[in-house]
Amino acid sequence: MLAFSHTPVLLTETLTALRPRAGGRYLDGTLGGAGHAQAILETSGPDGFLFGCDKDADAFQISTERLAGFADRFELRQVNYSEMGEWIKPNSLDGILLDLGVSSHQLDCPERGFSLQLDGPLDMRMDRRGGLTAADLVNSLSAEELADLFWSLGDERNSRRIARALETERKLQPFVSTLQLASFVAKIVPRNGARIHPATRVFQALRISVNNELDVIGKSIGVLFKMLRPGGRLAVITFQSLEDRIVKTFVRTEAREYDITGDFDHPDFRQPRRSRGIELQRKGWAASDSEIALNPRSRSARLRVIERL
Repeated sequence: MLAFSHTPVLLTETLTALRPRAGGRYLDGTLGGAGHAQAILETSGPDGFLFGCDKDADAFQISTERLAGFADRFELRQVNYSEMGEWIKPNSLDGILLDLGVSSHQLDCPERGFSLQLDGPLDMRMDRRGGLTAADLVNSLSAEELADLFWSLGDERNSRRIARALETERKLQPFVSTLQLASFVAKIVPRNGARIHPATRVFQALRISVNNELDVIGKSIGVLFKMLRPGGRLAVITFQSLEDRIVKTFVRTEAREYDITGDFDHPDFRQPRRSRGIELQRKGWAASDSEIALNPRSRSARLRVIERL
């Protein structure tokens, strides 16, 4: 078995939201280390069924091994959750979970290229079967393109200064490793007592871009929602504001009782309709102090849940 460190975030809150039960059918669209999936199968015994997927080969392997004891109660595929509409029929599930964070395994394996602390190839692909790496972006995009990327996907205030410096430096030597990039950004933008590493937002922006994360959730969440039966619930755990905004906007759009016919949400542009869902806990759930103490990576997690009507 692969060494795969995984602590499922907001586990109690997720199970409370999804209400796994005997005979229920569920989807974990981001298996990771299968901690949430295992708990769903345990609490939906003896005959609850789980569909699961993850585009990360390591996650797929460890999940297959970890869930082996549940015999014929699950089916897994190594695909992105955006492809689940080709596999699962609409109106057929009682609960869906998406945990959009980077797994501890991905962060702790230097060869995956996600970590600021461990040196490895500047990769960041969750699916290593193809596609551009973070190194490809850093070494090929213009300074203007890099600055836009760091600003829009990382909210990096020093995006232009960092991008111009990267463009100059890569003419001398290309960026090929994580610590090479992290240490260079730290020279351009000194930490000066800041809580997070100076390259944190740069790494976030590159990872989101490499894996097309925001487009995937934006295009997929509506399809996933329609897979639920009436009364079924979609639970999404986010770790940064950009993806949380997408989820929050979707949840509140489905929960309201009108469509917008113009460019703005103004009473004059509203077309009445029935609500398609119920938003649970308007502000969502955040990790408790006790969970954060045990798992600091849960600090930025937020769970949002909508029940289909």
